[in-house]
Amino acid sequence: MDTEAQHTERDRSSTPSDSGDVPHVAETSEETEERSRSVFASFVEWLPGGRLTLTFLSCVGAMLLVSAFVMQPFQIPSGSMEPAFRSGDRVLVNKLAYRFGSEPQRGDAVVFDGSGYFGDADYIKRVVGTGGDRVVCCDKRGRIKVNGEPVDEPYLYPGDAASQVPFDVVVPEDSLFLLGDHRSDSRDSRDHLGEPGGGMIPVDEVIGRADWIAWPISRWTSLKRPGSYARVPAPGGAHG
Repeated sequence: MDTEAQHTERDRSSTPSDSGDVPHVAETSEETEERSRSVFASFVEWLPGGRLTLTFLSCVGAMLLVSAFVMQPFQIPSGSMEPAFRSGDRVLVNKLAYRFGSEPQRGDAVVFDGSGYFGDADYIKRVVGTGGDRVVCCDKRGRIKVNGEPVDEPYLYPGDAASQVPFDVVVPEDSLFLLGDHRSDSRDSRDHLGEPGGGMIPVDEVIGRADWIAWPISRWTSLKRPGSYARVPAPGGAHG
C-alpha cells in the first residue's frame, strides 16, 4: 500500500509545468523571432545603401502599384487637344473613374489604347458620343448635334470649326465617338469612319479619365467635365 501511495503521489506531481516543456516552447519562439530579425538585418546589410535603398525600393513598389491600379501619368504627345492640354503636359489618368459600374460620359477627356483602331499607341481625346448616340455635323451655326441637340463646345481651339468634315453616325453600344479639341490638328474618329470599326473605340479600351494636369507646375489644375452636354437627351429621345 505504501508503494502504491508513493506512485500516486509521484504521478500527481508530474505536471507539464514541472516537466520543463513550456519554457522550452517559449525559448523556441524567441529563437525563431530572433532568427527572422537576423535574416532581415542581413538582407538590409546586403543591399547597397542599406536601409536607404530598402526605403527607396518600397516607395518605387508603392508607386508601381498605384500606377497599375489607381493613377497613371500620361504625357500629351501633340497639340491635338489644345487649348485644354498642351504638347508636353503631364496628366494624371484616373484608372478607377470607370470601374464599379461607371462609364465614360460625353465631355470626358479619356486616355485609351488605340491599337487596331487609331494606331499602335495610347491617345487622349474627348468623348462626344456614347453608345446609342447619333452624332451629326453640322447644324446651320456650325455646331455638332448629339441626339438632335446642338452642342456649344467652349473647349475648342480658338478659330476652329466643330469639323470641316461632315458626318452622321450612330455610336454602337459599348463604344465611343471621340474628337480632339484642336479639330484642325487632330486625327480622331472622323478620320476612320470608312474603316473597320467606323472610327469607334470600345469602352473596354479606355485606360482612364484625365483628371489632373500635374506638370508643368504652372499649369497644375484639376479637370472638370464641361456642362456642354447637359441638355443632350438620351438616345431615342432625340428631337429636331
